[in-house]
Parts: sequence; structure tokens; C-alpha cells
Amino acid sequence: MIQTILRGGVAGAAGTTVLNAVTYADMALRGRPASEAPSEVVDKVAHDVGHPVPGAGETLENRLTGIAALTGIGVGCATGVVVSLLRGAGIRLPWWLGGIVTGALAMVGADLPMARLGVSDPRTWSAVDWTSDVVPHLVYGTVTYGILTASDCHR
Repeated sequence: MIQTILRGGVAGAAGTTVLNAVTYADMALRGRPASEAPSEVVDKVAHDVGHPVPGAGETLENRLTGIAALTGIGVGCATGVVVSLLRGAGIRLPWWLGGIVTGALAMVGADLPMARLGVSDPRTWSAVDWTSDVVPHLVYGTVTYGILTASDCHR
């Protein structure tokens, strides 16, 4: 069980690294800014639980950005763990379908809190907005699931 959890965490970390690389490449190519939504989610959750992030101005913004990035890494690693545990329980999909499902799970983990907290409404997103969200998550899912599938060959 511990190996399954560790394998999932490592696969999720690798997938998260690639997701970030694809996102940053998109930002560099199109000259678009980073999304402020993850920081807004952190700020809202912190306030809602009664523990606002301390600071003001740039210090607060920097803390929120850092916490949001760490939260994204956590979601990516946790998704890898969940998928690894599901595979360990016998749910094994073809690599391409597993990649899509894994990417979709990570996307739900990232986008659902934004929607539920009113930070962003995916129903209003443009095709470009959706592409900027879907593509990195599909790459995440393919890398994460691919690593989990590849590790089966070495058991």
C-alpha cells in the first residue's frame, strides 16, 4: 500500500511539473498573464475557515501566489495517489483513456473549487480559456497515468 501511495505521488508530481511547463509555455507564447483565480480561491478559503492569510499589499499577494502554487502541486500529487490506489484496486484503463480520466480528475480538483466559490464560472469561458485549461490537464493525465502504467512492467 505504501508503495502504491508513493508511486502515485511521484507520478502526480511528474505530471504536475509537465502541466506547469505547458502552462508557462502557453503564457510565454501568447504573452498572457498568470491566472489570479488560484490565489483568489486560497484567499476565500482562508477567510471562510477563519484564518486569513496575513499581510497586506504585495506581501499578501506573494503569499497567496505561493500558497496557491503549493495547493496546485498538492492537487496534482493527490490525484496521482488516488489514481494509483484505484489501479491497485484493479481499475486499469488503457493508457490513453487512463490519461484522459486522470487529467479530468485533476481538472475537477482545480476547477470545482473556483466554480463553487464563485471565483470563476466555467460556463462563461471562451474556447481559448477552455483550451488553456484542458490541454495542460490532458498532458498532466497522460504523463501521470503513463508513469503509473510503466511501473507495472517493473514489478
